[in-house]
Amino acid sequence: MNGTLFGEVEPVAGGWYVAHCDGGSRGNPGPAGYGAVVEDPQGRVVARLSEFLGKQTNNFAEYSGLLAVLKWANENHVAQLKVVSDSELMVNQMKGRYKVGSPSLKPLWEEAKRQATRLERFQISHTLRGGNKEADQLANDAMDRGMGRNAGSAVRDQGSSAPPERPRRVVLDGFVKNGVVHLLEGELPDGIYVKVVRE
Repeated sequence: MNGTLFGEVEPVAGGWYVAHCDGGSRGNPGPAGYGAVVEDPQGRVVARLSEFLGKQTNNFAEYSGLLAVLKWANENHVAQLKVVSDSELMVNQMKGRYKVGSPSLKPLWEEAKRQATRLERFQISHTLRGGNKEADQLANDAMDRGMGRNAGSAVRDQGSSAPPERPRRVVLDGFVKNGVVHLLEGELPDGIYVKVVRE
């Protein structure tokens, strides 16, 4: 991929589209999804992309979000695209700063490079999670849908002001050793967040 695709380049006629993309996995690997928001050169949202990916890693989900944005851009004849992601690994791999060592990520990286070269101009940059809020929410909505948790996204889609249903709280006994949570009884299903309280 030639250097002008990723460097700071001057825009040509038509202007830049901007895509915020994000991916996540609950369990890593676990239930995974991506989300993306694409804006036209005037700052208008022209696409919201979101998909559940099944059981995958966080990095697989991040690349899936990037690939969805690149595919959308090419299908819609976008000439110039700036992608913003909170995945430092993916951004640096796409810029050639980091090598891609993972056999499962290499085909995704190669396809992303191929898709990016079809554009006239392409840039990718890193942001902190706070700079990617809507894409992050869309990724979480995708994971919720795939896990059968539709209450939160249904409320947002209908424009209701009712808060989403809160998950039931369960207290389990266990201990932490070498950074790993060990339960005294039972096991947790994939996609469950754990809060460890020291007594």
